[in-house]
Amino acid sequence: MIIWLNGAFGSGKTTTAFELHHMLKDSFVYDPEKIGYFLMRYEPREFRSENFQDKPLWQKFNYEMIKNIALNFKGTIIIPMTIINEDYYHEIISKLRNDGIRIDHYVLAASEDTLKKRGRSRLCFKNSWSVKQIPFCVTAFQNPIFENHINTDLLTLYEVIDIIVKKSNLDLLPDKTNNLQKWVRRKKTQLKHIKKL
Repeated sequence: MIIWLNGAFGSGKTTTAFELHHMLKDSFVYDPEKIGYFLMRYEPREFRSENFQDKPLWQKFNYEMIKNIALNFKGTIIIPMTIINEDYYHEIISKLRNDGIRIDHYVLAASEDTLKKRGRSRLCFKNSWSVKQIPFCVTAFQNPIFENHINTDLLTLYEVIDIIVKKSNLDLLPDKTNNLQKWVRRKKTQLKHIKKL
């Protein structure tokens, strides 16, 4: 089973993914973005594009990699990845579903103001690539193909996770961490995955 966390940059996908991973017994976080960074680093400069998702190789590699993991891994795969292009959604998510793989897709939604504020807290300012993409993301997610919107403006991280857990019928491990331990864990995740794009 796959939990796909979609949403604009700054919507909380990565933090949600790793907290959910911590709370599930058998789970794995797969980040398709890493393939994009690989392509940007190891392809000749003239092959590069502003958005690595536009590269058919990125779409194909992620489809094949996710399919391989899903068919051989018994637990839950959690994928925090923004996809706003309907064609790319079909090239990966729809194809995987056609292969018989269950994907519960969620859009972590928020207002533009909230997303920009979160971006600033992650050192992504108004001229950064990720912040410039916010209006495109907000508009794109009005397409009904992007199902299961969770408005995160007024929700805590754990309220968002609770909605996902209930909708996807997930069994969580007993929570033995206190609030300070959770805060430290979340901050480590944010620092590890901070993007200054």
